[in-house]
Amino acid sequence: MYNTEHDHNNTFLSKLSAIRFTHRLYVIIAVFLLTTAASQANAHLAKTAGMSPATLKKIVKKVVKIESTTGSYHARNRKSGAYGRYQIMPKTARAYAKKLHIPYSKWKRPRNQDRIFEAIMADNIRSLKRNGLKVNAFSIYGTHQQGAGGFNAIMKKKKLSKNLERNLRHNLPKRLSRVPRSRLKLAWVNYWKRKFA
Repeated sequence: MYNTEHDHNNTFLSKLSAIRFTHRLYVIIAVFLLTTAASQANAHLAKTAGMSPATLKKIVKKVVKIESTTGSYHARNRKSGAYGRYQIMPKTARAYAKKLHIPYSKWKRPRNQDRIFEAIMADNIRSLKRNGLKVNAFSIYGTHQQGAGGFNAIMKKKKLSKNLERNLRHNLPKRLSRVPRSRLKLAWVNYWKRKFA
C-alpha cells in the first residue's frame, strides 16, 4: 500500500515539475520574442531617424527621465491626466490604442505603453522629415511634448495659438514661463535645446 501511494506521489510530483518547467520555458520564449521584436522595432525606427539604435535608445532614456523621472509605468500627472512611463495623454492613448488594435482598457499595461510610445515616436519622426526639420534628441522630445503640429508651428515661426502658448508656458520653469509672448517660442527652444544638448 505504501509503495503504491509513494509511486503515485512521485508520478504526481514528476508531472507537476514538468508543468512548471514547461511554464518557465514558455515565459522565457515569450520574453525573448518580445525583446527581439522591440529590438527590431528600435533598429527600424533608428534607421528612419538616421541614427544608430544606441543613440535612439539614449534619447528615449532621457525622454523617460524627464517625463516620469523614475521611469514608472504607473506614474500619473493628476493635473494633466498624462499617465505612465512616457506620460501619454488619454486622448492620444485612445487614438493610438485604436490604431494598434489594443483594447483601450488595456493601454496602460507596460508593453502596450511601449508600443504606443514607439508608434507616436515613429509618426513624429516622419513628421519632422516631411517638414524638413532635423531629427535629433531635441526634436524627438519637442514633438513628444508639444505634438508634431505644435512643434512644427514653433520651429516654422508660425503664429502661436492660445493653446500652444499655454503649453509652452506650462513646460518652462517659472522664471521663463512669464516672458512676453513675443519671446516665448525662443525661450522654450533655447531651454529644451540645452536640456537635450
